[in-house]
Amino acid sequence: LELPTLAEKKTVDVLYWVGCAGAYDPRNQGIAQSVVKILQAAKVDFAVLGKEESCSGDSARRLGEEYLFETLVHENISTLSKYKFNTVITACPHCFHTLSNEYPDFGGNYNVVHHSEFIQQLLDEGRLNPEKTLAKKVTYHDACYLGRHNDIYDAPRNVLGAVLSDESDYIELEQSKSSSFCCGAGGGNMWHEDNRGEMVNNVRMQQIIDSGAEQVVTACSFCMIMLDDATKVMGKGNDMNVQDIAEIIAERL
Repeated sequence: LELPTLAEKKTVDVLYWVGCAGAYDPRNQGIAQSVVKILQAAKVDFAVLGKEESCSGDSARRLGEEYLFETLVHENISTLSKYKFNTVITACPHCFHTLSNEYPDFGGNYNVVHHSEFIQQLLDEGRLNPEKTLAKKVTYHDACYLGRHNDIYDAPRNVLGAVLSDESDYIELEQSKSSSFCCGAGGGNMWHEDNRGEMVNNVRMQQIIDSGAEQVVTACSFCMIMLDDATKVMGKGNDMNVQDIAEIIAERL
């Protein structure tokens, strides 16, 4: 995409932290491209770290590899200390939680904003004007690290509401907000197989299907992978569309 890097600009208003999923996972690369399209449409002064960006360390800490986590933290803080920026935005709640709540313990104090809140801010300021063309029964899946861990419930729903043709098309899942049902990837579970019992992501997808929704919207890199995979495993790939809120907005600009 020929994006500006902090190494080139040195000083920007917004640093877009892409995250491992946005960099390496094909499905999440599409979300990263949507975030970029939104930032460009709103004329946000932003840059990325590019090859200087490393993993935030979230999964290492969740899996108990504290030494690796702290090594990554110190490397990232050293890199960020070379540049000036006002805000860090990320589409991954795991990066968001780690950068905002755990990096301060090591001297990394940043204004970190999840992309759902940043997109809502752009909408509120009139810097984005998406078309209200989402005309299907849709629901939103609360990510654990966005909702329960950081109390961000309204922003993703407000962003989704900005493009709904009819507000009555929105379906709230029975297990939502503070009582949401996990996608199955949190706590490092993205990286290993657990063959005991029923797959958590399949259970959640069945709840979504049973709600009557035709589409589910996410705001988490891990949730996207898990729910998208569930549709394939369950043979529902043609019936249930899984999209990130950034993709929903970017398609309608």
